[in-house]
Amino acid sequence: MAKKTHHKIVDESYAIPVARGGGLVKSEVWVDRQGVVVRYSLAYINPARFPGDNGRVLGYDNAHACHHKHDHGAVVAVDDFTSYEDLVERFARELRGLLDDHED
Repeated sequence: MAKKTHHKIVDESYAIPVARGGGLVKSEVWVDRQGVVVRYSLAYINPARFPGDNGRVLGYDNAHACHHKHDHGAVVAVDDFTSYEDLVERFARELRGLLDDHED
């Protein structure tokens, strides 16, 4: 039996209050034996705001061996990737912007 080389350390989701626009934020992170992030997925899901891409309004992940962003159905490479931590900050800023733009 092969030894497991990646370990999931984050598997979280939390609801955004309806007053802020609603939806769900999901985060998943896997690390290698040295604790280095090797796989991640960050997503803001709200089918009421964007019904395409399974409701993913905004997201970042590194599936398919490249860092990329999902933005209302468009998928673009993240060519300026520096670190997972920087990407989390970027995602949080963009999410705040989306939620701040929400009008009830």
